[in-house]
Amino acid sequence: MRLGSGSGESVRYDRQVLGYHGCTEVAAQQIHEGGRFKPSANDFDWLGKGTYFWEFGPDRALRFIEEKLARQGSAERPAVVGAIIQLGTCFDLLDTENTSSLSDVFPLFEKAMAEAGQPLPVNAGASTERKLRRLDCAVLNWYLDLAGGYQTVRGCFLEGPPVFPGAALLAEAHIQLAVRDPACIIGTFRPTLRS
Repeated sequence: MRLGSGSGESVRYDRQVLGYHGCTEVAAQQIHEGGRFKPSANDFDWLGKGTYFWEFGPDRALRFIEEKLARQGSAERPAVVGAIIQLGTCFDLLDTENTSSLSDVFPLFEKAMAEAGQPLPVNAGASTERKLRRLDCAVLNWYLDLAGGYQTVRGCFLEGPPVFPGAALLAEAHIQLAVRDPACIIGTFRPTLRS
C-alpha cells in the first residue's frame, strides 16, 4: 500500500496562490499586527486539521464568516484576511493520484478503527452536501499524519444551487485550502471587499 505519490515521493508544488480567511475584525487586526492564524481542529473539518482559506475567493470567505457569526448570534464584525500561500508539499485532492491513495488506504483506516474499538465516523448534515464531514476529516488526518511531511491540503467542493435553471455550474463551488504548516503562509494583506 503506498503513501504519497506512486513514486513513493510526495509532490512539492513550487507555486503560490492567494487565499482568503474569514474571521472576526478583532482576529484580522491581530493577524495584521503579527499574530498567528488560529488553526482549526474540529472533527468535521472538510480537509482535516489546519488553517482554512478559500483559494482566490474573497467574497466566499466573507459570506462564510457572515453566516457563521449570524448562526452564533454574535455581534462581532466580520473580516477577511488575504494571504499569499506557498503550497509546498501539497496533498492535492484535485490530483487523482492522491484520491486513489486515499481509496487504497481506507480499508487500513477501517481496520485501525475496529482494532481501537472505535466506531467509524460518519459524514452528516441536514442537506445532501453533508457539511459535517467527520469521516473525511478522520481519514485525512489519519492518512496525512501517517504519511508525514504534508504542508497543505487542497480540495474542490461543489456546493449551492445551480447558477441558472438547468446549469451544472453551482453558485458556491470553490477550492479550499487547509494549511498544516504555518511557514507556508508567506504574507498577509487586507483585501478590497464588496461593501
